[in-house]
Amino acid sequence: MTTTIFAVSSGRPPAAIAVLRLSGGSAIAAAGVLAGKLPPPRRAGVRDLRDPGDGRLLDRALVLVFPGPATATGEDLVELHLHGGRAVVDAVERVLAAQPGLRAALPGEFTRRALAHGRIDLTEAEGLADLLSAETEAQRRIAIDTSGGRLRRQVADWTATATRLSATVEAVLDHGDEDDVDAGDAVIDGVRHDAADLARAIDTVLAAPPVERLRDGIRVVLAGPPNAGKSTLLNTLIGREAAIVSPIAGTTRDVIETPVTRGGIAWLFLDTAGLREATDDAIEAIGIDRAARSIAAADILVWLGDDTPPDHAHVIALCPRADLPGRPGGAGRLAVSAHSGEGIDALWTALADAARALLPAIDDLALNRRQASHAAHAAAALHRAAAQRDPLLIAEELRYVLNGFAALTGQQATEAMLDALFGRFCIGK
Repeated sequence: MTTTIFAVSSGRPPAAIAVLRLSGGSAIAAAGVLAGKLPPPRRAGVRDLRDPGDGRLLDRALVLVFPGPATATGEDLVELHLHGGRAVVDAVERVLAAQPGLRAALPGEFTRRALAHGRIDLTEAEGLADLLSAETEAQRRIAIDTSGGRLRRQVADWTATATRLSATVEAVLDHGDEDDVDAGDAVIDGVRHDAADLARAIDTVLAAPPVERLRDGIRVVLAGPPNAGKSTLLNTLIGREAAIVSPIAGTTRDVIETPVTRGGIAWLFLDTAGLREATDDAIEAIGIDRAARSIAAADILVWLGDDTPPDHAHVIALCPRADLPGRPGGAGRLAVSAHSGEGIDALWTALADAARALLPAIDDLALNRRQASHAAHAAAALHRAAAQRDPLLIAEELRYVLNGFAALTGQQATEAMLDALFGRFCIGK
């Protein structure tokens, strides 16, 4: 029998109410030990919760019983709506922990059990993890779509099509010599055509920006020569002193990462060491190398040098320190001054404009890297199937397609991958 787990699933005490959840084969019996006669399933009832050892009153709580498997976890589930003081919660948890077969839940263990019992698939669990950490409206809306099964339903449609194609090819291979099975080229051509259509549909989804950019933030790298004003600009953009500012060139030796949310977009600003051709300082050389790598990995490069910026898909060239007399301007450059505030709003506008092409639209079906990897493997196998004429080779490619979809939804998930995912969850979820 699976161990029964318990944890507070509401906010941390103290609070007005603390919802303590039990899940597992002993959940209902364990609740009965504390509350005596339980209310009917799915009907709330007020009960005195008592310590079975000495009959001492622990709390007067609302009790709800949900027999499995039609529950959030797929197991018997009980909720105890306690008064939300720490002492009350601690007392009830101590009594539960003393019962045989009960233990405190691990992070994400309730959701993991829901996955194991088929109440959700892996894409919905990933969406729920993103929903729990959502800080912007866009993050919330895409996460709630995924946790609600939008991607699962799309993959189910893809799987149904691929299964139909696979069954058609297998029928040709197994029974092509029978009169009631059409083994002509027209059947195989139809399979190839439909495989190509399905591959293109998946490619369209893969073309959307990844969900990680929405969750982790747009990486904006501030780069340029030493003493160009990068650290001063960073502090102005984020509204606090995150980087040390000094008139001494080369003050910034390492990459400083600072997250900020503005205009409903999550940003990650990176202040980098000043770039120059050569240096005798070994530490500065390391900083320059890290700056170069940060530029290569940037979503948006904000260039503060007066020279031509490095090649980059999304670069915003500035004329920094525009408040100083004699500062050179330039076509296509945005004049800014961190001291006077000139051009800062315009810079934010330019950043937001660039971000629109980098972030998934609210209505997009956005995939994370794991999901995109499996979808891409399935699409590649479909393209190969569409290019084949041998039914045996087409059938083999379609098996790869179905395996890719199974991996995407978690039917072939590894324990290590699940541990990493559910480690992101809080206890009680």
